[in-house]
Amino acid sequence: MKLRVQIENESYEVEVGDLTQRPILAVVDGETFEVYPEELQAVSVSETAATPKKPEPRPAAPAPQSAAAVVRTPPASNAQASSITLTAPIPGVILSVAVKVGDEIVPDQEICVLEAMKMKNTIRADRAGKISAVYVSSGDTVSHGQPLVDF
Repeated sequence: MKLRVQIENESYEVEVGDLTQRPILAVVDGETFEVYPEELQAVSVSETAATPKKPEPRPAAPAPQSAAAVVRTPPASNAQASSITLTAPIPGVILSVAVKVGDEIVPDQEICVLEAMKMKNTIRADRAGKISAVYVSSGDTVSHGQPLVDF
């Protein structure tokens, strides 16, 4: 399905793939995003570039369940783009961060726990990689689409 979405006076062309598949592929102005929504929870996707400049990385701490995650997938044509930014799927408070810079991660490994509306949501990796930056720490309040980690 193709949509035209307007965010803060910016207009984006969005093509959303099969909603029954995981991950759901969404193409925003030619850039592909993988979306992992949790059952019965509405999640919107925003382009990472539309968010303000990334905050400076902070040291992380260890931690405890599951929300949607938006993962930025580098364009296939740009072989040098290897960093993937995991962003906050919903606004909330970071309860714990289970990774630190340099950690090797595997698919489905816990990255952090985000509390939203009194529910704990475990944010997990969808693929293997190495953590290159951690932008949040326990107690931080995050908004939708805010960068959490790069790997």
